[in-house]
Amino acid sequence: AAIIFFAFYGFDAIATAAEETKKPERDLAIGIVGSMVICTILYIAVAAAAIGAAPVASFADSPEPLAHIMRGLGQGVAAQWIAAAAVVALPTVLLAFLFGQSRIFLGMARDGLLPNRLARISNRGVPVVVTVFTAVVVAFLAGIMRLDELASLANAGTLMAFMAVGISLIVLRIREPNRERKFRAPLWWLVGGIAIVGCLTFFFSLRGMTQLYFLGWNVLGLVIYLVWSSRNSRLAKGEEVEG
Repeated sequence: AAIIFFAFYGFDAIATAAEETKKPERDLAIGIVGSMVICTILYIAVAAAAIGAAPVASFADSPEPLAHIMRGLGQGVAAQWIAAAAVVALPTVLLAFLFGQSRIFLGMARDGLLPNRLARISNRGVPVVVTVFTAVVVAFLAGIMRLDELASLANAGTLMAFMAVGISLIVLRIREPNRERKFRAPLWWLVGGIAIVGCLTFFFSLRGMTQLYFLGWNVLGLVIYLVWSSRNSRLAKGEEVEG
């Protein structure tokens, strides 16, 4: 069940574009909520059409289920068009991921959690260095790991990120009840609690090897933080961070 989170990658990355939007308090809300609503409607529509066209067992294990369904219906040309569209769409997904992750690394570099040279901005206002760094890291991981293992590991990371949001919601409401907020969250304790429990449930439904990989990755990150990042963080020192 945790694999379904793969379909919801990218929505949280919209927030990383706050610095590059004219009115982030308005534009981010429209971008995040609007894209989630549109994509959810499309997901449900495609799933309903697929289930109505063929038994689930006939395409559940297929790497290209929609094209497989169309071939089963005798629509070979349509199947080829669907397969071609999937190939064309892959680079757009990759670019979206690189955009979001590079902005996260940019924020870390500005704070000192990563080398400061990664925070350099080009004359056109683009973080070229950190974007190239992100692409190299992603390419390296894709080259040494099986894609299904890498996808499961990414799912684990996404679940933990969503759980952290739920924890942050509860903690901030308790510690800073009078803080000015741009978004309303009625029943925050219930929303945050469901998010935490749900993410933990999905995380432990992943394969044991994925959980071990995730634990090892976090241990490596903790070592890097203790050796480098904790000593160089500007926020920890009370300094202002650029951007």
